[in-house]
Amino acid sequence: QVPLVESGGGSVQAGGSLRLSCAASGIAFRIAAMGWYRQAPGNLRELVARISSGGSTNYADSVKGRFTISRDNAKNTVYLQMNSLQPEDTAVYYCKAEIKYSNYWGQGTQVTVSS
Repeated sequence: QVPLVESGGGSVQAGGSLRLSCAASGIAFRIAAMGWYRQAPGNLRELVARISSGGSTNYADSVKGRFTISRDNAKNTVYLQMNSLQPEDTAVYYCKAEIKYSNYWGQGTQVTVSS
């Protein structure tokens, strides 16, 4: 059983919006810090946004004011609302769960933004 499954990726034009979802199973979601990362071809994987178990959030400077991370503990799901998308946001987006000393990754979902 895959603990994290992302969905919601796709292709949009610049200025458009997408909402990514990451559904967790088999892990203690309520105590997990959840994060969205992205990796573009030739680049290192980078943090996009993170939300603690208590709901505190932090964002990469490049997405502040455009992206919003949220979580629904009743649904074991974390979301990433992405607005005003730009071509430089094109990447594979990964969900990560941090629980005590363990990390779990999803398989990734492709986001492509055309100009």
